[in-house]
Amino acid sequence: MESLATLISKRGIPVRITHERWSHIVESHDYLAGHLDLVVETVSDPDCVVTGVKDELLAVKRYDQTAIGVKYVVVAYKEQGQDGFIITAFMTSKIDKLLKRGIQWQKS
Repeated sequence: MESLATLISKRGIPVRITHERWSHIVESHDYLAGHLDLVVETVSDPDCVVTGVKDELLAVKRYDQTAIGVKYVVVAYKEQGQDGFIITAFMTSKIDKLLKRGIQWQKS
């Protein structure tokens, strides 16, 4: 599966986003169409990384200006050995519940 982009997570793992995943993301969250850059930046340079529900990680980054106002971009991804891939991404205004899952890494 061809990658649209590959970035490096905070653990130093290459994380890919495929055309198939990007299509899935923008079909479910059309406000992200044209904003692959936000998804890439959120994983590469997050404000924090939070524990997911299963064994995925959630990269979280606040953006003061998006197409829909001040939002947090949340990107769910998995790391398996020395390989990683993006599962989904979305924007939200509320991250309190996410942060309660446990912060794995935080920008100092």
